[in-house]
Amino acid sequence: MTSLTELTVGGTLRPITRWGTPVMHAPTQPVVEFDDDLRTLVRDMFATLDAAQGVGLAATQVGVGLAVFVYDCPDADNHYQVGVVCNPVVELPEGRERVLESADEGCLSLPGGYAPLARPDHAICRGQDIDGNPVEIHGTGLLARCLQHETDHLNGMVFGDRLSTRVRKKLNQSHEALAHLYPEDWPVSPKHTSA
Repeated sequence: MTSLTELTVGGTLRPITRWGTPVMHAPTQPVVEFDDDLRTLVRDMFATLDAAQGVGLAATQVGVGLAVFVYDCPDADNHYQVGVVCNPVVELPEGRERVLESADEGCLSLPGGYAPLARPDHAICRGQDIDGNPVEIHGTGLLARCLQHETDHLNGMVFGDRLSTRVRKKLNQSHEALAHLYPEDWPVSPKHTSA
């Protein structure tokens, strides 16, 4: 059994893949080998997530078309949840249970870009852990948004796909205004501090 501590240390930074790269817009392959290669990928993803100061990172965001994401994200009670999910499926509330929360959303693969997006305020994500055992995460607040956002990535969708044309245009403008701060291999090379 692999401990979470083993997975969150010792990784190598990888460049974050940007929107427009084919891997970002195609459904991923399921994880079938729960092996050392997967552990190496997940360690690298945690290192990259930390360096980029994000809350979630899908394998597609480091150029790997595999159905796995990592997260280090606060829930509605501001408790940080840390983990990895392979082959995730998100279940969202329906009917009266469905409460949409609009908040600014961003993506490490479109650095500097933010736009408001309404998503259900809680989500259940089921999948497998790094050893292939069943896992279930109940997300509220930002964690609910993170679980939905990362699972979207693994289905070949970026959050901009959920926006109206007008809002997406504003999102792209906010990204373009700050894109020069992010080197092509960010976060391997750190973000520039000055304009």
